[in-house]
Amino acid sequence: MTLFSPSSPDKIRVDIWSDIACPWCYVGKRRFESALSQFGHPEQVEVVWHSFELDPSAPVHSPVSMRDGLARKYGRSPAQAQEMMDHMTGVAAQDGLDYHFEKLQLTNTFQAHQLIHLAAEQGLQDVLKERLLCAYLSEGEFLGDPEVLVRLATEAGLDGAQARAALDSGDYAQAVRQDEAQAQALGISGVPFFVLGGKYGVSGAQNAEVLLGALNQVWSETHPAPLTLLGSAEAAEGCEDGQCAVPQRT
Repeated sequence: MTLFSPSSPDKIRVDIWSDIACPWCYVGKRRFESALSQFGHPEQVEVVWHSFELDPSAPVHSPVSMRDGLARKYGRSPAQAQEMMDHMTGVAAQDGLDYHFEKLQLTNTFQAHQLIHLAAEQGLQDVLKERLLCAYLSEGEFLGDPEVLVRLATEAGLDGAQARAALDSGDYAQAVRQDEAQAQALGISGVPFFVLGGKYGVSGAQNAEVLLGALNQVWSETHPAPLTLLGSAEAAEGCEDGQCAVPQRT
């Protein structure tokens, strides 16, 4: 099984595993975009988003609030869970994101991930990824409703009828499962997770400086700097093309 394609001489490929239901994944997206804006060759970076479900068994309809879900998961009190949410909201704000966990509706993200694969075929993967993250974490949209997903896909530029057909048929369900199998093969247990150039892995929503350093590292390895000649401006005697010009004695 091919896990991902390494970078080519013309492109740096960045594979990113993330879940729509992951607050740190939206922060990681913003920080990567910040790193990309500072990178010297942004037009030569190809980004591919991969599916990852933090909880594949999550129900589509959940009566549990975000606060109560965190309290149960981590064995905290509701007040402590609220403090966790407030901290995350503050972190997101520093990266220009406006989280509203009080409006968030927990759901299963499997169908949403399928639409991201459909969007990839039309060059709209990043646009839809952004729209879904914002809808879930900032706007309180219920992503467990296929009609909501179709509307959001349309807002991102996809054809609504095509998006609805993709959800009804499940044509992209296997693509989601393949992404998750790749993540397991790579030992990815948390997201966001970045793989740069098929070689370097960066785990978590690292600062933009870390991601920029990784981009520069891959670039330097795939695009070595030309040699700088030292010495006099005029070339000294040497051997070229398999021959050596040896002056004859007079």
